[in-house]
Amino acid sequence: MATEPARKGRPITTATVLRTERITPHMIRVVLGGEALAGFGAGAHTDHYIKLIFPRPGVAYPEPFDMGAIRAEFPREQWPVTRTYTVRAFDREARELTVDFVHHGDKGLAGPWAAAARPGEEISFMGPGGGYAPSPDAGWHLLAGDESALPAIAASLERLPEGALAKVFLEVAGPAEEQVLASPGKPEIVWLHRGDRPVGAALAEAVRALEFPDGDVQAFVHGEAGMVKDLRRYLRVERGLPMDRLSISGYWRIGRDEDGWQSSKREWNRQIETEEARALS
Repeated sequence: MATEPARKGRPITTATVLRTERITPHMIRVVLGGEALAGFGAGAHTDHYIKLIFPRPGVAYPEPFDMGAIRAEFPREQWPVTRTYTVRAFDREARELTVDFVHHGDKGLAGPWAAAARPGEEISFMGPGGGYAPSPDAGWHLLAGDESALPAIAASLERLPEGALAKVFLEVAGPAEEQVLASPGKPEIVWLHRGDRPVGAALAEAVRALEFPDGDVQAFVHGEAGMVKDLRRYLRVERGLPMDRLSISGYWRIGRDEDGWQSSKREWNRQIETEEARALS
């Protein structure tokens, strides 16, 4: 029985695992390839993302695979599960798509998949989406996030204009999770080791303590939703940044899987916007 009206399905790409690499104890890199990537549209933004598709075990889906048709014709409990991940890099000439996964053992869906992935396996995804890239017109850049935002921040650092100043705050579990990050700009990178503190606490504290340089700032702040809410209020209300200079969003939320977080995210954003409007009025 149909659970929602039929709608045009978004394009789906199926790629092949070429190789994997554990780049830190909790970060796994998967490189995908294949002829289907010839028309992949990444490149304009540094926060490009894809939605990986994980079919439900035991459910046979029609070919060609069409998420819109499946959601119209299958009961919700048989819909494939999607998980959103940042495009760490895309080499159009080599047709190689790199995606980094945070891995916490058997927890979650995509992390365990990445840990078990072997060359030759296939995976399908929708996308890319995205909307941010460092502006050459910014006086300086603020980049802040936890592990979930690290791939986008790393990609953004690689796209900074030559010599551009960036204040970068990255919160990770501990020293072993740090990565070497390259940039043509002049980033000042601060690694924050979480230890036993709540996720985002050290990050929010560090950004609030930053003495802002002179000049127009462009900010990119992403990660756990509670931290994002705190820093969004700080940057929008206390610092007066306009939204057109700010890319900020909760990539995930403590205690929710992606399905639960995405189902409540719109209302969560609406509440934040209402609070901001009151504070700014």
